[in-house]
Amino acid sequence: MSFKTLVIEIEDSIATITIDRPEKLNALNHTVLSELDALFTQLQNDDTVQGIMLTGAGEKAFVAGADLQEIKELDGEAALQFARFGQQLFLRIETFSKPVTALVNGFALGGGCELAMACHLRLASEKAKFGQPEINLGLIPGYGGTQRLPRLIGKTRALELLLTGDMIDAAEALKIGLVNKVVPADQLLAEGKAMMKKIVAKGGIAVRSVLQAVHQGLNLSLENGLELEALLFGRVCATEDKNEGITAFFEKRKPHFRGR
Repeated sequence: MSFKTLVIEIEDSIATITIDRPEKLNALNHTVLSELDALFTQLQNDDTVQGIMLTGAGEKAFVAGADLQEIKELDGEAALQFARFGQQLFLRIETFSKPVTALVNGFALGGGCELAMACHLRLASEKAKFGQPEINLGLIPGYGGTQRLPRLIGKTRALELLLTGDMIDAAEALKIGLVNKVVPADQLLAEGKAMMKKIVAKGGIAVRSVLQAVHQGLNLSLENGLELEALLFGRVCATEDKNEGITAFFEKRKPHFRGR
């Protein structure tokens, strides 16, 4: 499958997706969103891919926001459908059964910040900037910013960013828990690959179960979340991967998981 706005490379079971609109600071338009949707469908069914990294082309931006030229033309009903389409895609990324890491190499503003927050993990370069500046345009976030930001960093700090439209740098994003790690710009890709290689080397069934338990559990009571965990624990204990992992531990060797 070929794309107009995306570049994909697959190496060591890891797919690196680059949003390739550097002249527009990788702004999200309908084409980008549609191609991301198609690509995640493809990757979901590709057993050779066990992890995904998402980044932006060039040195300035991860994704600087949604394409304002498209938003300018929207009326109320079209805007509703525009928001729902983006929300559906980002929820799909958030609930994806394979780990997805955002490599934030520059501006992650508006829809770009929302896209990064939909990923399971976020690594940022020292040059990264984050924000939800929609309020400055008489708008509000439409791709989940008002919902994921408070869940990640807390209501009070999220409201400050959402109501002021201010940007924060990578160091502040790390401090408030918006990103997992900050690294020099020239080490971002290597650090991302190292983290993803560590994850995909684990048992695939266990990785998928952790993602499911955490995502679904956050929307359940503690009691129901614990029941979900118990059910998933029971399933993984019936796998070959569990037997291999424990056998390797006692034999003092690295396990060779097969996803079975």
